[in-house]
Amino acid sequence: MQFSPPLIEARLIRRYKRFLADVALRGGEQITVSVPNTGSMLGLTAEGSRVFLSRSDDPKRKYSHRLEIVEADGSLVGINTGLPNRLAEEAIAAGLIDDLADYPSIRREQRYGERSRIDLLLEHPDRPPAYVEVKNVHFRRQAGLAEFPDTVTTRGARHLDELSRMRAAGHRAIMVYLIQRDDCDHFRLCDDLDPGYVAAFRRASAAGVEAYAVRCHISAQAIVPDRAIDIVAEKPQNPALFQTTPA
Repeated sequence: MQFSPPLIEARLIRRYKRFLADVALRGGEQITVSVPNTGSMLGLTAEGSRVFLSRSDDPKRKYSHRLEIVEADGSLVGINTGLPNRLAEEAIAAGLIDDLADYPSIRREQRYGERSRIDLLLEHPDRPPAYVEVKNVHFRRQAGLAEFPDTVTTRGARHLDELSRMRAAGHRAIMVYLIQRDDCDHFRLCDDLDPGYVAAFRRASAAGVEAYAVRCHISAQAIVPDRAIDIVAEKPQNPALFQTTPA
């Protein structure tokens, strides 16, 4: 995914009200920008951090600039939670997620289950449909290790249970963790921050729900799915739950 027009460099002053941040442009002007991320953004809101902004001339937007990338731990990190579904589609088309590139049809935001919408519904004339749920990942505490979630997500646990029901109905059910940073080569679930989500993941895995983690390359010009990386057990020293890197 290319950024057009190019992103604008700035420095973060503060993030507040979840949806807003104050930044200083390179010329010194201070502006308020929108933040397309309702999560905690743990580890990504340090004052003075280098950030990159998109700009829109749409008169309907209250804030013309939007926060897209934050520099943290010496790497660029994508924070826009509106992008992962699009990036997951690009990863599928690039053959980074098992055999999903073989499905000729992809539909977005389809209703399913009790009260959910699936991010991507893949269909094939000779195979069961594949229900694909995508989660944005940008949290890192340990060098090389991406983690999810960075706070409690009961909605995320519900999505895993919905996927389990789709699998029980004979469909493929797939969880994709889309990592918007390129300084990680492994992924794990945060059992210390949200044990309820990890419990739901274990149930889903036992039910046959597939899981994949895909890392992206981040630059001020583009965010591009790079490669699949391994999902490891909740505690890094334990054996891997299963591997996701294609053979």
